[in-house]
Amino acid sequence: MGKGSTDILFDPADRRLETARINSERAVSELRYGRPVLLEAETGTVAVLALDCAAPDDLLRFLCSDPGSVSLFLTAHRARALGLSTLGPVALAVGSADFDALSRVAFGTKAKTDAEWRPAPEWSCLSDLARLALILPVFLCRPATARDEAFAGCLSLGVSDLREAMGLDARFSEIARTRVPLRDIAAETRFVVFRGGLAQRDQLAIVVGEPDASRPVPVRIHSSCITGDLFASLKCDCGDQLREGLQLIAQRGGGVLLYLDQEGRGTGLAAKMRAYGLQHEGFDTIDADAELGFEADGRRYGAAVAMLRGLGIGSVELLTNNPAKIAALREAGIEVQARTAVLGAVTAENRNYLVTKARRAGHLLDWPAIAAKHG
Repeated sequence: MGKGSTDILFDPADRRLETARINSERAVSELRYGRPVLLEAETGTVAVLALDCAAPDDLLRFLCSDPGSVSLFLTAHRARALGLSTLGPVALAVGSADFDALSRVAFGTKAKTDAEWRPAPEWSCLSDLARLALILPVFLCRPATARDEAFAGCLSLGVSDLREAMGLDARFSEIARTRVPLRDIAAETRFVVFRGGLAQRDQLAIVVGEPDASRPVPVRIHSSCITGDLFASLKCDCGDQLREGLQLIAQRGGGVLLYLDQEGRGTGLAAKMRAYGLQHEGFDTIDADAELGFEADGRRYGAAVAMLRGLGIGSVELLTNNPAKIAALREAGIEVQARTAVLGAVTAENRNYLVTKARRAGHLLDWPAIAAKHG
């Protein structure tokens, strides 16, 4: 190097982790565009295609001349909905099934299958990819090699790289901050936008008044619900909780509402609408998600932890009915000094939803009293 210049040294471990993050994010994009990704594991390389993003012609190209080598990856939740006895993900033989037949097996209502299947724990990371991509966790899989012309130019992603990327702490940076007056909130409110995390989403903190970080700060962690928050859907209490949370924070003299981009308990807007359709057929909210292959609650709170730290908040009064939020903050080192319930109106349309949240998801609600209303 010339005089006066400085060598910039990169830690090989940091470089490898950054490569793992980049490849994972690229894989998310490729799958959403309906393109295959080569997944590299110790057991070999497999090409994967997200059925939720594929068209019939994509399926034909993927099957090529060897449909007998193609399997359909399903989560344990979806497999059990099909009547299969399994504790983990499975791979079903595709055979000569066409696009419509595969779609019925993948997410059709009350579907069954007699196809041959095997446990597929080595592909469990596909559920993580689906969650990052906000798509249904259903994939077509077939063995592949580096010389396979059918997948020339496809992105390669190591399973170990994905696991490392998923395990990285959520890193968020403040991008913008501005005053936004809100109806019915007398205190000054500022909207603070944070950007970061795997797959780079913008997250929003609404700072009400002047929070006193020397004491437990009133905080509401609210996952986005476009139907309830924006359109006042009667199927849930989310809109009520959003507005009640802001009012409680204002009454306490200041605090923060974290508005997280986690529609449908982390499944995404499209899957949420599918689940709503299943609820109209008699499924409760948890069984509807399971029918689509999802866990009961796929939300994560690393973004909330990063935002609180970015705002200098280490101790909170958490406004919530959900013990999972309390546990997530405490596990990350945020002190939860108190909890305050946030209640919405009980209606004939959301009564069963609220009872399910209490009885099956452990939310801290008086479900017998809720069940007695509008009975």
